[in-house]
Amino acid sequence: MNNWNSIPLSVLDLAPITEGSNASESFKRSLQLAQTVEKLGFNRYWLAEHHNMRGISSSATSVVIGYIAGGTSKIRVGSGGIMLPNHAPLVIAEQFGTLESMYPGRIDLGLGRAPGSDQLTARALRRDVRSAGDDFPDQVQELQSFFKVDEQAKVRAVPGEGLNIPIWLLGSSGFSAQLAGMLGLPFSFASHFAPGFLMQALQIYYAHFQPSDSLQKPYTMLGVNVIVADTEEEAEQLATSQQLAFLRMIRGQGGQLPPPVDSMETIWSPYEKAMVMEQLKYTFVGTKETVRQQLNAFISETKTDELIINTHVFDHKARVRSYELLMQ
Repeated sequence: MNNWNSIPLSVLDLAPITEGSNASESFKRSLQLAQTVEKLGFNRYWLAEHHNMRGISSSATSVVIGYIAGGTSKIRVGSGGIMLPNHAPLVIAEQFGTLESMYPGRIDLGLGRAPGSDQLTARALRRDVRSAGDDFPDQVQELQSFFKVDEQAKVRAVPGEGLNIPIWLLGSSGFSAQLAGMLGLPFSFASHFAPGFLMQALQIYYAHFQPSDSLQKPYTMLGVNVIVADTEEEAEQLATSQQLAFLRMIRGQGGQLPPPVDSMETIWSPYEKAMVMEQLKYTFVGTKETVRQQLNAFISETKTDELIINTHVFDHKARVRSYELLMQ
């Protein structure tokens, strides 16, 4: 049975821009974090594509992946994920072919079908919002074709063709779970912000899985929020930054990642609290001992093969410390 000590741990970095900071400082902090978790023994370091969000700096995801990979030496670096409907598959094949050529054997390509933005921003990205990602399966297979060697092909990805770049499908519903199973690809579920459909999505993935050249049996990686500190009180206070960020999204306010507060009770209504806590259902906060018990229970319930950890806190030193305590 999978447990806390038997599965790989990875990092999901939303490259947060904290209040009073900027993107340049965010990238420096991300690189420092990547270098730290590499030494600690984490498996992957993934960055996500988001647009028109003042608190997230990883919109040019492929560029940031190159920056992180260039500053590390062995940890796998990839996308969690690239929102493929925003891009031509050929462009992504060339970008990730370039990354894999620069950093051989270290690049992951995780794909999602959401826009990673609002509808107006989606249009600004020249994305056909009418399709709502309906052509995502065709896009994934087109992308896969560019990594295969075909001497007769009229359009070829250079670099990219012939390279072994692991493709993952990411999702928060059953759509990508089913597609990942049918294509025989590893599947990562966004349970760190969309917990409601987790168990059903896993069942769908396993039920539809077909072995492929790249994967012989199902493989899942689940996203969770984790904040570990030396005391329960400190961890709970650090967690208020993420709670505030989600509350602002619910209120349509957005903004940069705020500093923690002593208490949320005077800030949110009971209804808002319920909404935020439901979205953050798989958030594990506390000391090493507390979080170990929580994660063991989660792993036992889901039977996942890997965890990818998001630690969305305001203070960079506390964020790094959380990953250190987590690996302990």
